[in-house]
Amino acid sequence: MRGMADALTVHEFGPPDAQPLLALHGVTGHGGRFRGLAERHLPGHRVIAPDLRGHGHSPALPPWTLEQHVEDVLAVIDAFGLDAPPVVAHSFGGLIALHLPRHRVGKVVLLDPAVSVRPEDALAYAENAAATVSDPVAAQSGDWPAASDEVVAEEVAAHWQRVGDGWRPRYCPPAVATAWSEMCRPVPAPTGDTLVVRALRAPYVGPEFLDSAGPATVVDLDCGHVVYVDAPERVGALVTDFLRG
Repeated sequence: MRGMADALTVHEFGPPDAQPLLALHGVTGHGGRFRGLAERHLPGHRVIAPDLRGHGHSPALPPWTLEQHVEDVLAVIDAFGLDAPPVVAHSFGGLIALHLPRHRVGKVVLLDPAVSVRPEDALAYAENAAATVSDPVAAQSGDWPAASDEVVAEEVAAHWQRVGDGWRPRYCPPAVATAWSEMCRPVPAPTGDTLVVRALRAPYVGPEFLDSAGPATVVDLDCGHVVYVDAPERVGALVTDFLRG
């Protein structure tokens, strides 16, 4: 994990001389969450996974707009000397990936991207951004019912922090509230160099987006929203096959 001045903190997994793969996490998450997928199911890739602004160990200062997140990700691409790297992006990270200039990235894999968020749902999530819990293990287990106790424990140790009398993942609540607002903006249509992996047990990829997906490849998985935690082996195979094709 490295960080530079005001730049994003970046996690790296895999051989340093392997094919680079940029990984973008979702709202309230962090780049380190890709460790299991990278180390167990993406052999031959050097996974570069930043903590987005306002998340993990990256700077929390605003603005937290989609445009700023895009600028931050492009700065990571430049800092690592990457030439149009392929991108794997989950949830809000998928929305950011859709806004990246197409000539700056290669193939894009969207893991249940947050492209069909209803404003009333976004408001409820945004209002709850500063909430804390008394038991982080129970809360994380509830969010990731398919994850093993070991995976849950690793996530809690890496990403949860005590806030007052409770616990919350390591993120800036105003940044998260803003992200939910940004998820209500119009969504660029994906191109033919895009794979969309939709979680059937989550509401984030709706029919309107699928109707606009056009030449993109769409694969449905019968799992929850965090597809690379619920079905890591399947996601790893989908990513590997798509990038090779």
